[in-house]
Amino acid sequence: SSILVGSSLAYFAGEFRWAVLAIAMITAVLLQVLSNLANDLGDHLNGADDHGRIGPTRSVQSGAISAASMKQAVIILGVLSLISGLSLILYALGATWTTFFFFLLGLASIGAAVRYTYGRDPYGYSGLGDISVFFFFGLVAVVGTYFLHVRTLGTSIFLPAAGFGLLSTGVLNVNNMRDLRNDEANGKRTMAVQLGMAHAKGYHGILIIGGICCLIAYTALNFKGMPQWAFLITTPSLAAHLRSVIRGHDPAALDPQLKRLAMGTFVTAVAFSLGLFVVT
Repeated sequence: SSILVGSSLAYFAGEFRWAVLAIAMITAVLLQVLSNLANDLGDHLNGADDHGRIGPTRSVQSGAISAASMKQAVIILGVLSLISGLSLILYALGATWTTFFFFLLGLASIGAAVRYTYGRDPYGYSGLGDISVFFFFGLVAVVGTYFLHVRTLGTSIFLPAAGFGLLSTGVLNVNNMRDLRNDEANGKRTMAVQLGMAHAKGYHGILIIGGICCLIAYTALNFKGMPQWAFLITTPSLAAHLRSVIRGHDPAALDPQLKRLAMGTFVTAVAFSLGLFVVT
C-alpha cells in the first residue's frame, strides 16, 4: 500500500518511473515476508506462541517447519531483500552519498523486520512495534519511494505518509489486542498489553480516525479534482470495523477484524492512488 501511495504521489508531482515502482514493490514484499517468518520463529523461541494463542496456526509452533529451517528461510529472505533494495537505490539514484544513506536505511529496514520478535531482547516485546510500523510502513515507505522517483522532498507528502503509517499501525494494534491475554501471560509487553484492552480500543480509534484525517488534510491542501476524494469510499467499512472493535468483548472476534482492516487499508491506498493518477 505504502509503495503504491509513494509512487502515485511522485506521479502527481510529475516524476514517475515504472521500474522504480516494480523494484520497490518486490523489495517491500520480500521485507514483509521476512518480517512474518522472523516473527513466526521469534515468537516460538520466546514462548509467546503456545496453546492459548488465538489466530492462524504458526508454522514453527505447529511443527510444520522446524526452527532450523525457518532460520535458514529468514537468512535467505534477508539476503534477497538486501539485493533487491540495493538494486532499487542504485537504479534510482546511482552511486551518490544519498545512495549510501538509503543503503543504511535499507539495512535498518531489514533489521527492524527481523528484530521485532527474533533475537535477544526483541523490541516488539517492549511495546516498540507500533513506532516501528509507523516509521517503516508509513514514513520510510511512502516518503522514501517518493524520493526515489522524484529525488526531492515535498512537505505535504508527510501527511499521506503519516496517514498510512497510522492505518498500518492499526493493523498491528488489532493483532495485539487479539493476542493481549496470551502476550501478557508470556511477558510480551506490546502497546495493547501496556494500555489494557479498554485504552487499547481508544488508541485504535485515534489510529484509524487520525489516518483518514491525514489523507483528508493532504487532499484539501493539494486539491485538483473530485477523483482525489475516491479514498473516502472505504470510510463506511473502516467505521464499521472501528465500531466492531470498540463494542466487541471476545478477543477471538478480533481475528476477522484484523483482515478487514488490512484489506481496508489496501483498498484505501488503491483508491487514493487512482485519484491522484486520474487528476494528473
